[in-house]
Amino acid sequence: MKSKFAHILGSMLVLGLLASPAAIAATKTKEKPVQELASYSAVLVDTKTNEVLYSSNPNLVVPIASVTKLMTAMVTLDAKLPMKETIDITIRDNPHMKGVYSRVRLGSTLSRENAMLLTLMSSENRAATSLAHHYPGGYKAFIKAMNAKAKALGMKNTRFVEPTGLSEKNVSTANDLVKLLKAADRYPLIGKLSSTPNKDMTFGKPRYSLAFNNTNRLTKKADWDIELSKTGFTDEAGHCLVMLTKMARRSVAFVVLDSYGKQSHIGDASRLRKWLETGKVSPVPAEAKSYKKQRARERSKA
Repeated sequence: MKSKFAHILGSMLVLGLLASPAAIAATKTKEKPVQELASYSAVLVDTKTNEVLYSSNPNLVVPIASVTKLMTAMVTLDAKLPMKETIDITIRDNPHMKGVYSRVRLGSTLSRENAMLLTLMSSENRAATSLAHHYPGGYKAFIKAMNAKAKALGMKNTRFVEPTGLSEKNVSTANDLVKLLKAADRYPLIGKLSSTPNKDMTFGKPRYSLAFNNTNRLTKKADWDIELSKTGFTDEAGHCLVMLTKMARRSVAFVVLDSYGKQSHIGDASRLRKWLETGKVSPVPAEAKSYKKQRARERSKA
């Protein structure tokens, strides 16, 4: 009798008619597919809970291009300089500006606040360099303050040599840039200026006007809530994007670095938001995959 019962019990286990709660849970729970990105390095963090929602090569030290300008803005504001003061556009202190095109005329003038607006919104290199030039102690003191600020924020893998991001020696990591985003969020003006969609700017000496647009086109999208933003691009850094925004009703810090293609960093933002909100993955272009493999080979040889 006992033998017959054991046989029946064994058959039930084989057929799955009798199983432990753990086994049942395992069959019901499907592992969430992971979204691939076009960017080589990325991190997505819930800024309220500090939960890491997505991560890919988050501690890789890479050039960060014009993401640098968030630190430029913070150092400028830390000096408590008059934002309405008129400053002139000059690039003579920054050797990396040699031969760099800009519509902004050297020697023309605008307020310090408007120089910061152009620095953050449209990534204007002459404006960023001018902010450093008009810093107490001058350009060199400004760069020193940038690195001191990074150290104070615990950005251990971050280094600045100039204020625009044109130098490949301006480096950081995705994790460090989350710290930068959180720090920048404590300056309401940075959020306001960096998320401005566009602006017509009037300069003096001589008087002329130019139209500027935000380098992050998501600031013009009604279905995106961009609280703070900065893009960046150089050949060495690839396309970069950092933001404070909302995804799945969560406040998040979003960082992608070294992305292939002019819009791939924007595409990665949409991919991660869709993945976080629906669990569904979106395809990544084949060109982006090839680019990441190429970058991996280059870094393995470095």
